[in-house]
This record gives sequence, structure tokens and C-alpha cells, in this order.
Amino acid sequence: MELISPVIGIVVGFVLVLVIILISRYKRCPSNKILVVYGKVGPEKSAKCIHGGGALIIPIIQDYQYLTLSPIPIEIDLKGALSKQNIRINTPSTFTVGISIKEGIMLNAAERLLGLSEDEVKMQALDIIIGQLRLVIATLSIEEINKDREQFLSLINKHVASELNKIGLELINVNIKDITDESGYIEAIGKKAAAEAINQAVVEVAQQESSGAMGQAKAFREKDVQVAVEQAQSEEGVKQAEAKKRIAIANVETEAAIGEAKATSEQQVQVAEQDALSDEGRKAAEAKKRISIANLEAEAIAGENESRAKEAVSIAALEEQKAEAKRRSDVARAEALKKILESEKIAELARLEKEEIIRNEINKRKQVIDAEAKAQETINLARGEADSTLLKFQAEAKGMEELLNAKATGYKEIIEACGGDSKAAATLLLLEQMESLVSRQTEALANLQIDKITVWDSGNGSGGDGTNATAGFIRNFISALPPVHDLAKQVGIDLPDYLGSMTANDVLANIQEKHGDATDAAEDASSQEDED
Repeated sequence: MELISPVIGIVVGFVLVLVIILISRYKRCPSNKILVVYGKVGPEKSAKCIHGGGALIIPIIQDYQYLTLSPIPIEIDLKGALSKQNIRINTPSTFTVGISIKEGIMLNAAERLLGLSEDEVKMQALDIIIGQLRLVIATLSIEEINKDREQFLSLINKHVASELNKIGLELINVNIKDITDESGYIEAIGKKAAAEAINQAVVEVAQQESSGAMGQAKAFREKDVQVAVEQAQSEEGVKQAEAKKRIAIANVETEAAIGEAKATSEQQVQVAEQDALSDEGRKAAEAKKRISIANLEAEAIAGENESRAKEAVSIAALEEQKAEAKRRSDVARAEALKKILESEKIAELARLEKEEIIRNEINKRKQVIDAEAKAQETINLARGEADSTLLKFQAEAKGMEELLNAKATGYKEIIEACGGDSKAAATLLLLEQMESLVSRQTEALANLQIDKITVWDSGNGSGGDGTNATAGFIRNFISALPPVHDLAKQVGIDLPDYLGSMTANDVLANIQEKHGDATDAAEDASSQEDED
């Protein structure tokens, strides 16, 4: 029992120490970091990335580090990026990146960014962003970049984000501060847009002024028409009242005349004895009646004529007002059209001036680029020709060197084969060329056309040794060719006797034997010429 108690104490102490070690090796991961466990973490895995939670780090075979998820701002002052129109632009911008928490991209960060400082991470991301930003700008024109910023930013996100993911980073935000160019193309586009807006405003103002003038003229015209209508209706009412008045008066007068006639008739009936007076009274009543009716009709006609005269004056005034309103409207329309044409003229001049400036700038830059390309092509061509010539001479020199080395080696072996006797070696080399020398001499004599040779005799008719002039010429010609034995002696070599010998007379005899007829003909021709 006394022996078991210490063992149990040791075991309990060991377990406690092991538990303390395990607790100390359990690492928790903050929300703003990634816990990277490396070492032996599993088959075909270089590291295990944990975001949130924790992990037990096994001593000796595993270790850990943290990757921060803090955003990293990167200032990029991109200058001279070439657009789709070959115009260089400046694009200062700010890119915000950070380590991704996606499973595969986290592993890329653990493999490529673990242990790097923030500045080192910035440098790696900076190279990738600049390259992809230049690539995106090269696929777009100035108008596309300037007008559709959303498309520009989406293309940047698409290209830059995919490349940053390869090293474990993700693109959080892109802020394009400004877009400028050295040639002033973007400024010209802005001026064009401002000019178009101003021209559009001027046109709209002119249109509104024209509409106002037309509306005012229309209102005046409608007012005049309405006034004329009211006046006509008023005059019509007056005429109707006058007509009713005349009718009423005529009725009254008629009734009075009838009453008078009745009274007169009654008077005539009652007073028969006074026929003369009655007739006179009756006649007077009738005359008065006719005079009264005629006066009333004349007054009615005069009123009607006066009314027609007023109506004509009113119509003439209305037409005059209509003409004046139309004239003011035409003047306002002409002035508005004039302003519109002047605005269009200014806009067209500005557009032509801008196009001419841009065309001249593009032509100037194109000439510079063509000149640089031509100069570079000339330099490359000259460099290529120089390299080709150098390689050719080097190859020839190397070939000559190898040939001379081969000859020297061959001569050395020949001399060694002759036991060190250089004279014997030279004899062997000469014998090697002997066939060629003899062939050349034989070829020269064989191709000699005897019948084509004309010899002029000096007058004695012989060659000095009893032969004729032709035979003497051939002998002398053959003697001029060095015999093989003599040629060998000139270089210090004695040929053996078994090679034979041939004198000039022997050669002459062979020629005469082969070309006897031609030789005789030549001799006869020579003799004949001597006689002549």
C-alpha cells in the first residue's frame, strides 16, 4: 500500500502536467484574423486555415501563425497607360485589398503570404493591380472609360480580383480618383459636351421664346376674333331691334291708316253731301300715308347701310390686326431661327476645330511611332547582318583552322611514317600530284590544233637544225614545257628511272604521227607564204 501511493501521485501529476500542456497548446482564433496551422496537418495538405473557433496545436509536429484580415489600402498613381485608341492616360486610384476568408483562397494566402509584413504584401499586390489595370485600359476607348464608369469598374474587379485570389487576396474596393491625359483629349470631350449642352439650352430658349411669341399672337388673334364676333352679334341685335321697331311702327301706322280709312269711309258714307270735301280728305290721307311709309323705308335703308359700313370697317380693322400679328410672329420665328443657326454654326466650328486638332495630334504621334519602329527595324536588321557576317567569318576561320590542323596532322603522320625523313615525305607528296601534272601537260599538247597554227619563217626556211619552220616551232614550244624529271629536280627530288623519260623530239614525233597531214599542210602553207 505504501508503494502504490507514490505511483498514483506520479501518475496524477503526469496527467495534470499533460492537461496543462494541452490547454496551453489550444489556440483560439480572433474574428479579425486567420489561424494557420502548419506542419503535419493531413495528407496532401500544406496547412490548415481556421477563421473563428480554435484548434489544438500538437507539440513538435505542428506550429501556428496568424494572418490579419485588416484592409490594406494601396495608392496607385498610374501614368501613361495606353488606351484602345493609343492615347496614354493617367489614372490615380486607391485599391483596398485584404486576405480572403474563402476556403481555397485562404490556403493560397497561407502558402504565399504567411510571415510577410504589410508592406511586402502591398508590393506583391501592387504589381498585379498595375498590370491588370493597364490590361483593362488597353481594351477600352477614352469615351467608354469616361462615360460608363460602372463598366470600367466591373472590368477592373473582374480581372484584378481573379489575379489577387491566386495569392490569397480579395479586392474589397476600387476608387478611381480621376482620369486625365497629356494630349487634352478628355478635356476636349468635356468642352464638346459643355458646348452641346449650351447649344441645346440656347435652342430650347429660342423654342420657348418662339412658342411664347406664337402663343401671344394667337391670344391676340383670338381676342380680336372674339371681339369682332361680339361686335357682330351686338350689331345683329341692334339690327334685329331696329327691324322689330320698324315692323311695329309699320303695323301701328297701318292700323292708324286703316282706322283713318274707316273713319274717312264712314265720314264719306255719313256725309254724302260733302263728297268733294270727303274726296279731298281721302286723297290727303292717302298721300300722307304714302309719304309716311316712304320716309320709314328710307330711314330703314339708311340704317342698314350704316350698319353695313360699320361692319366693313370692323372687318378691315380685324384683318389689319391679323396681318400685324402674323408679321410679329414671322419676325419672332425668323429671329429664333437666326439664333439657332448661329448656335449650330458655333458648335460645328468647335467640332471641326476639335477633330482637326485630334487628327493632327494622332498623325504626329503616329509619325513618331512609325519613325521609332523604322529606326528600331533598321537597327535590328543591321545587328542581324553584322551577327550573320561575324558568324560566317567565324565559321570560315574555324573551317580553315580545322583544314590546316588536319593537313598539319597528316604531314606529321607522313613524316613519321617516313622515319622522320622530310625529303622522302616531300617525294611522296610530289608523286601524289604527279598524275595531275602529267595530265595537265598532256591535255595542253593534245588540244593543240596544228592545222590552225601559222608560222612565219625568218627567210632561211628551216628551224636552224635542218627542220622546217613549223617543226622548229613545235619543238621549241614543247621544250618550253618542263619535263617531269626536271620539275622534280627543281624541288630537290630524283625520280626513279623506271618512270621513263621523253624528249622534245619524241613528243614532236608523236605529234607528227598523230597529226601528220595537218603538219604537212602547215609546212606547205608556210613555204608558200615564204615564196610570196
